[in-house]
Amino acid sequence: MRIVELALLFLVWVVPTGAQGTGDQEMAGREKPVIIHAGLMLDGRGHASRDVDILVQGTKILRVGPHKGDGTAKGTPVYDLHRLTVLPGWIDVHDHVVWHFGPNGRFGDKNETPEQATLAEASNAWVTLVAGFTTIQSVGSPEDKDLRDAIASGGLPGPRILTSLEPIVDAKLTPEELREIVRQRKAQGADLIKIFASKSIREGGVRTFDDEQLRAVCGEAKAQGLRTLVHAYREAVRAASAAGCTEVEHGDYATKDDLRFLAEHGTYFDPQAGLVIHNYLDHKAQYLNVGNYTEDGFAKMVEVLPVMKQLFADAVATPGLKIVFGTDAVAGAHGHNAEEFIYREQAGQKPMDAMVSANSLAAESLRMQNEIGSIAPGLQADIIALAGDPLTDTTAVRRVVFVMKGGRVYKNEAE
Repeated sequence: MRIVELALLFLVWVVPTGAQGTGDQEMAGREKPVIIHAGLMLDGRGHASRDVDILVQGTKILRVGPHKGDGTAKGTPVYDLHRLTVLPGWIDVHDHVVWHFGPNGRFGDKNETPEQATLAEASNAWVTLVAGFTTIQSVGSPEDKDLRDAIASGGLPGPRILTSLEPIVDAKLTPEELREIVRQRKAQGADLIKIFASKSIREGGVRTFDDEQLRAVCGEAKAQGLRTLVHAYREAVRAASAAGCTEVEHGDYATKDDLRFLAEHGTYFDPQAGLVIHNYLDHKAQYLNVGNYTEDGFAKMVEVLPVMKQLFADAVATPGLKIVFGTDAVAGAHGHNAEEFIYREQAGQKPMDAMVSANSLAAESLRMQNEIGSIAPGLQADIIALAGDPLTDTTAVRRVVFVMKGGRVYKNEAE
């Protein structure tokens, strides 16, 4: 991968329009303050306010308060978003940002060059960012690391990335071998550990890791200061929570008792309501006959769609369950992550709860609640704006017209 070299090609940033002041003042990351005037502000914690000013200086939010008119803004650049809904940048806790279709239009193009792959990955990062996702957790590829680091250095535009690097899959490993892999992942720079406690849903989702193995991985990760994310279906859902793992992904075929168990143990839960499977079905020709993407595998994905929707409805109805927002975005879905909000509403989640799941609750699951996920003084200025109100019309999530990450504006179509 040549992410570092590619970063040099992306040093031209988006200069926002529609703000008062000079271009230098408008460029984010400068120490001069700017004001965002929000018509409707969702703070990411479940509260809504109208006619609000957000003062941003450098990379942080300095102050949030009622709009006081032009007098407050005298001499300070203003982003006038009074006709829009302003909220924290979304967080996707389950993404695969480096997955893409090759030059031949298919997934896993063996003739693709490293340079072509790098360009595709950088493109995925860009479209994800301008779709309103300022932080993502990408779980499953060593290539995530270079992309993460290039974005963090400021050389490449994209969302803030946390990565597990390569997941732990081999169920033949002993507990001590699993602990050693956790230590290796930390040394390699992983932000978290991902474990496959079940096979893919295309292979029936049968359990693979036993209780002792799960305790070994999640226990060692905790000892190393790392979180754990567990790909789990059926009985593996409860087992992962019982082993002290941080977050359970997917969860199809779990029972209502399993969901109550997760709630009682404070385990974060990320069930997908529809985007990932519909994306696979929409791009069947581009995946078919690659690995387990067989006709039988696609049939199983069709079969699980109503199961996913019912599971999500059961999860929403479970008191105290911490449902976070993750899409499992793969090739074809990048930049369309917000469609999952619409599937979630259809499965019974209230719009405000969905926003919180992608803001403060997601940040809490990443142990970053003091940095991102809310519009509050001292937090990173990750701020987006929608043309419309997602509380009354969920399709507004498709109309992201303003994106600021860490005080820098990457998209401004507010005019």
